[in-house]
Amino acid sequence: MPGLVAADDTTKNPDASSSSSYLLLVQHLIEKCLMFNMDQRECVEALSKHANIQPLITITVWNELEKENREFFSSYNLKNPNGKIEEYCSQAAAQQMVEEVTAPFRHKGLSLQDSSDAQN
Repeated sequence: MPGLVAADDTTKNPDASSSSSYLLLVQHLIEKCLMFNMDQRECVEALSKHANIQPLITITVWNELEKENREFFSSYNLKNPNGKIEEYCSQAAAQQMVEEVTAPFRHKGLSLQDSSDAQN
């Protein structure tokens, strides 16, 4: 899926690098949610609960991904009209998925909470 932040943004503004990393993390988490057949609402709830990502950020990134990948989402929404996370994974599995995805960021000293606060 295409990225959401242009590469030159990070050279002009040092804060853009952390913002870019944060948006890429959110994008990656959304892609993982899609692999678990979550709909947007379920993804927003999971990322808010397990990764402490503000719903507005998840919704914004999700909408941008939909714009960039219209064909994929049209097909995805037809195959997955109800979402229903309960049918595909448990809350424990969702928590483990979020922890696996965010681990490299925590090891680099990046805090999800700090990054989301910077977005406000």
